[in-house]
Parts: sequence; C-alpha cells; structure tokens
Amino acid sequence: MEKKVITVAAKDENLQKVLELAEAAMEECGCPMKLQMMTTICLEEMAVNVFHYAYPDDPEAEKALLTVEIQEDDGFLEITLIDSGIPYNPLEKEDPDITLSAEERGIGGLGIYMTKQKMDEVSYRYEDGKNIFTMKKRMN
Repeated sequence: MEKKVITVAAKDENLQKVLELAEAAMEECGCPMKLQMMTTICLEEMAVNVFHYAYPDDPEAEKALLTVEIQEDDGFLEITLIDSGIPYNPLEKEDPDITLSAEERGIGGLGIYMTKQKMDEVSYRYEDGKNIFTMKKRMN
C-alpha cells in the first residue's frame, strides 16, 4: 500500500475526513474489521487531542494543522499524527486509575491510555518544531 497522507485544519469538523482516509487505507491493505474499528477509535482519540489542545493560543491560525500519514510497514499498520502545536508527549501522561469511578477519576487521559493498551507500539518525538506521534498495530 502506498502511504496515504492528509493535512487538515486542526478542527473537529475535519475529523471525518481523517477517519475516511484511514478507513480507505485499512480496506486497501486488507485489515480485518475488528482491527479497523479499534484503530479508528484510537486515531479519533489522538486526533481530537490535537484538535482541542495543540493550539491553545490561536486555534484559527493558518499553522493550526494536523497531518496524518498511514502506511503498511512490514506487517504493521502504521499511523503517524504530526502537528506544530505546543510540544506535548502524551506518553508521559500518567495512566488513569481505572479502578476509580468516573467522578473520582476526573477528566482526561483515557484516550491515550486506551491507545497504549490497544496498539502494539506507540512512540513520540519532537522534531523540527513538530509533535510526531506514531502508533503501530500488527495486521494479522
């Protein structure tokens, strides 16, 4: 599968475009439906985090963008999210205590926690003024 790439303004209304690209890419490379659904949820969680938190100073700025790259790499589905928002490594966020009730636990952290649990590999780096978050899932 050739790498699929989309760049959108970092706004909620562009989530569907990102998910449609991902779904088309996963169909093309023959991902099982269960894997597609799980991966779509993780991608949605991570994209929404960028949309809501990466550009707190000026969410309307022309540079407030999210780029998503999807490719098949040696038996893995690899999805990379790239933004030039504030530097933030979601992997450093402490995992939520899922034994607590929702009221006790507070808001935030479940999306990255779930992504770390469901994906085979997750990585983050900050390079050339960009947050680069990659998640990989074995396709078989």
